[in-house]
Amino acid sequence: MWTAKVATIDGSKVPYLDAGDQQSPHVLLLVHAFPVGMRMWEPVTIPDGWRALAPALPGFDGAEPPPGDSTAIDDYARFILDFMDHLRLDSAVLGGVSMGGYISFALWRLEHLRWRGLVLVDTRAGADTEQGMAGRERVLETIRTRGTHGVAEDMLSKLLGATTRARRPQLVDHVRRLIERQTNEGVAAAVVRLRDRPDSTRLLREIGVPTLVIVGEEDEITPPSDAEQMRADLEEAHLVRIPEAGHLSCLENPAAFNAALATYLSELR
Repeated sequence: MWTAKVATIDGSKVPYLDAGDQQSPHVLLLVHAFPVGMRMWEPVTIPDGWRALAPALPGFDGAEPPPGDSTAIDDYARFILDFMDHLRLDSAVLGGVSMGGYISFALWRLEHLRWRGLVLVDTRAGADTEQGMAGRERVLETIRTRGTHGVAEDMLSKLLGATTRARRPQLVDHVRRLIERQTNEGVAAAVVRLRDRPDSTRLLREIGVPTLVIVGEEDEITPPSDAEQMRADLEEAHLVRIPEAGHLSCLENPAAFNAALATYLSELR
């Protein structure tokens, strides 16, 4: 059961979700996807003996926006490190979906000794292509003209798999609300950091901790082929494909996602 909390770090309010054994030294730190915010993690169950934390990234869920004079994905990574320091966490297993995966790569570059393991969900190691960058510019224009309502309208068919869209209209509406509750400023700040992030493909061969790669079978944004390539490049990795799920596999098929996560975490105890 997740509990919503707020930390004050350097005078700024940081909302986050907390679950599991509060005294456990085994910590799972989860980084959310674009553009849905921290509540995407609510269907995830935490195995006994673990504590899980899921902060809202700068600009999401009421958190202060990131620096306005920067477009670096490392801004989010340093925020996560400050969050860990505030809670006096020396190490954790790090998990991220999509944008959260990109931030995970940045965190590995900055502080690789803090991570006992990685969970890379519906993400990729490569930077944006020219086509991808052009798509980011279209999202920025959508934010300027139609706000997060327009972002939700344009992205839902990409974020969610065909099975979810056909069979689970309530979940489609839920994800729409998760997007629309975000601010234009926060979402736009994330877009430029996604656009300008570095290529992390070479970094994969430097990751020496047990890694779980998860991908939705129906993911069209970061398809299973991307996950297969990451698994091949990682030293110690296991790949799980989630059926009947698209880009937000932990929301679309939580039973399969939770089973994969529990198996992985049990091997790290």
